[in-house]
Amino acid sequence: MDISVYSLLKVCDAASPYLNENASICALSYFGGEKVMPGYNMMGVCKSALEMAVRYAAYDLGEQKVRVNAISAGPIKTLAASAVGDFKRMLSMNEQTSPLRNNISAEDVANSAIYLTSDLSKQVTGEILHVDSGFNIMGAVQ
Repeated sequence: MDISVYSLLKVCDAASPYLNENASICALSYFGGEKVMPGYNMMGVCKSALEMAVRYAAYDLGEQKVRVNAISAGPIKTLAASAVGDFKRMLSMNEQTSPLRNNISAEDVANSAIYLTSDLSKQVTGEILHVDSGFNIMGAVQ
């Protein structure tokens, strides 16, 4: 919780006096904060709290015209991902189940972050943008 939630709120609080109008803050989440993902465990609880923190921070900073959003990225092979149990299974499930039938890359997430921090999204705040090849819309595995 310290790393996933409180740090975002502390950064928002510390940075707010220095942020220009139309500034943007972006956090990184995962679908395991919305639905149970076997092996994700306590991190799912933390990501759920993070997503609500994003919404409350968006409200609190909205008066300053500062936007706060998060990207809920699909699984990506990273050092942090190596600590997640059944990570290979998560990659396989995402690829087999998502409508686009592929996994995402760090570049996909970076492109979405560029959107969320640019004027292209100047009226978007408090949102959780799913970048997961559509995995989050699925109700059942094929």
